[in-house]
Amino acid sequence: MAQELKSRGHEVLLLISEKKVDARASEKYTELRFETVKAIAKPPTFSPKIVPFLLRLWKTIKHCGRIVEREKADVVLGMGGFTSFPPVFAGAKRGLRTYVHESNAIPGRSNRLTARRCTKVLLGLKEASSYFPKAEVVMTGTPVRDELENLPSREEGCAVFGLDSAKRTLLVMGGSQGASKLNELVAEGSVNSDWQVLHLAGQGDFDRLNNQVGDRPGYKVLAFCDQMAAAYAASDFCVARSGASSLTELTRAVLPALLVPFPHAADDHQTANALVYEEAGAAVLKQQGELTAAEIMGMLESLNDEIISKMKEAMEGLAVLDAASQIANVIEG
Repeated sequence: MAQELKSRGHEVLLLISEKKVDARASEKYTELRFETVKAIAKPPTFSPKIVPFLLRLWKTIKHCGRIVEREKADVVLGMGGFTSFPPVFAGAKRGLRTYVHESNAIPGRSNRLTARRCTKVLLGLKEASSYFPKAEVVMTGTPVRDELENLPSREEGCAVFGLDSAKRTLLVMGGSQGASKLNELVAEGSVNSDWQVLHLAGQGDFDRLNNQVGDRPGYKVLAFCDQMAAAYAASDFCVARSGASSLTELTRAVLPALLVPFPHAADDHQTANALVYEEAGAAVLKQQGELTAAEIMGMLESLNDEIISKMKEAMEGLAVLDAASQIANVIEG
């Protein structure tokens, strides 16, 4: 969104959390301005942690208010999560136009709360609309980074990771949250397959998975990948969690998938996301507790060109190609 707005001549400041993953993800965007704000998830309402949470939240709102005034902001756009609430609240309090984007099929608590202070609510999936009965909602789709608009060739993508472009490639996005079991199942289930594997294990599970895989030919394990365009271009199928950002990128890369929702996601929203894709024929949904290494092995053996082609067509049909432009139009309007 920052890239789209900047291309239209607007000045943009991105507020991100103090998490290391946010800092690392922002490093490559040297042309954009970033600033950190303290953001913490809300504990249960009757938890003893609620009082210190409210104190920290109020301090962050005041901090965001100072930023809004310093920048002489006209609009505040929240892209979701508790990092979005303080700046949106601060902007609304000062009479600015405010927006929040919800990318999941089931909105999180923070976005439902933030929406109360917004001029309009922007949706990535129409299934979320019923959760905002008192808000004006606009279906926009979910934007992706510019680098994913034009992927490199398959050969170029494989070369980045030392993979064979003549072989089918399975991309595994274990993620950083609760990925150990999923990583283990895929590594075991792909042992005797003809597929080569590009496995993004997450920093926390990298060492363990590296030991499990050993020196297996055609199996590349990474803790973190900052060349996702190349990873998508090199791949024919994906095993992933079903967070909204990952799913949006899969639609733009036209990459069919086995979706394994994070079992502890709030309100089980990842299952709701995955259902949208499974019902469209673009993906297969399997709960982690029901998934076995043998099933993964069987799936890889069954994926022929015809099946992959049909799933790709369905995945492409879910893409909203101009989501960033649609959001920018709403903001400018």
